[in-house]
Amino acid sequence: MDSTEKLVLRKAAITEIPVIWKILQDAIEQRRLDGSTQWQDGYPNELSIKNDIDNGYGYVLTENESILCYAAIIFDKEPAYEGIEGKWLSNGDYTVVHRVAVSKLAKGKGIATKLFESIEGLALENNIYSIKVDTNFDNVPMLKILDKLKYTYCGQVYFRGGARRAYEKQLI
Repeated sequence: MDSTEKLVLRKAAITEIPVIWKILQDAIEQRRLDGSTQWQDGYPNELSIKNDIDNGYGYVLTENESILCYAAIIFDKEPAYEGIEGKWLSNGDYTVVHRVAVSKLAKGKGIATKLFESIEGLALENNIYSIKVDTNFDNVPMLKILDKLKYTYCGQVYFRGGARRAYEKQLI
């Protein structure tokens, strides 16, 4: 049996914040060890997760109820994306993915790729045919995933004073 069949993408619960925060802390530390400047300034934090969940943006990918990764999945406009230096592929509705973090227990198993594939399915279920995402120029693991999943580099956007690489994938 294919083990990926047990993966479930669902909304996170407030009670799961401690587990999610541990996953994010590990990801923050991994970014630091990789020499990345991303997430080294106190963001994201536990309040970021609580706000995500309160707003219905917080999602977890689970396997047999065990949380493997976290992401904020937003079916709304991202204000920072309006001022892109470059050009998006499309101008219609889109899904935004922020704060992706994979549990270190799941590292190297392609879980982030599975997460993005699940997000594509979720977007299509919501009749949204574009996913937009941004990442730091030095977040090599994420850049590799975006390349593998055929995201198109569209330009730069700015978050909290820093330039970020912006990508889009059209689903149809």
